[in-house]
Amino acid sequence: MNIIFTGASSFTGFWFAKKLIENGNNVFCTFTDIDINNYSSLKKQRILKLEKKCNLVYNCKFGSEKFFSIINEIGKVDLFCHHGAEVGNYRSIEFDIPGALKNNTYGLNKSLDVLTKAGCEKVILTGSVFEPYEGAGSNDLKGFSPYGLSKYFTFETFRFFTEKLNIKLGKFTIPNPFGPFEEERFCHYLLKNWVENKIPSINTPLYIRDNIPVNILADSYMKFIKQLNNSTELINKLNPSGFIESMGTFTQRLSSEFRIRLGFDCNYELKKQTDFDEPMIRINTDSVFKGVDSWNESDFWDEYTEFYKTKLNLE
Repeated sequence: MNIIFTGASSFTGFWFAKKLIENGNNVFCTFTDIDINNYSSLKKQRILKLEKKCNLVYNCKFGSEKFFSIINEIGKVDLFCHHGAEVGNYRSIEFDIPGALKNNTYGLNKSLDVLTKAGCEKVILTGSVFEPYEGAGSNDLKGFSPYGLSKYFTFETFRFFTEKLNIKLGKFTIPNPFGPFEEERFCHYLLKNWVENKIPSINTPLYIRDNIPVNILADSYMKFIKQLNNSTELINKLNPSGFIESMGTFTQRLSSEFRIRLGFDCNYELKKQTDFDEPMIRINTDSVFKGVDSWNESDFWDEYTEFYKTKLNLE
């Protein structure tokens, strides 16, 4: 298939694009910045790993004239994967919802029209478990972050326009991915402390979250595309789910796996939780482990460890 993919410089975007390429597809990854040197070190690493395996198109914002010209140059487009989205300052209450929606859907109507003329009848949009009414959990599944609301409004906008053109729309909703080439967030915080022989504090150990290994998440993304190809429905959804457990238990899981592979103590301290601004439970519903034969958990932890050995100069 000829596939146009946005957002390949992101953590999950890199893994999704990589999986699409490995499955023999001709992938065109579009980027908003003018060249690779405008990206952060980590994003640059991801792009470099894709560079010789797919078509990289810079300075190509979704909905722009260059985006349209790329579609016309390809000629036949089988699938459009819109993974790119506005995520800057995503945890802040000041996150710009209207600005994010504008960027996520810029030129959407014309983009879909041009894609349709190029033979594209399928679009996949990436969602977040933190959107209102996604997955399962507490607080009546209401939205609790401006970022989540922006993703929700983005999907509804896509739904409106794809239905008008009779285009199949797939929504692939992501929970909490972790693995090689991840951003420097929770897992990086733990590893950095363990390497420095420090004891990290876990301030919200009671939250129940859905942490999913990124490589099996990418496998699930590929399977969802195949399901979308065979579906007769206009709207298709998948909510892939990984390790559903408290953040305290997830920390214990990480500690056990890295202790074996790194030889560090990997101790941690579970604090008494006082912050309950987020829902106690927010998880996805479609287990990726059911009926899976090919995924090797030990290999995943080995690869994850090697990533941090390099990143933290442990070689």
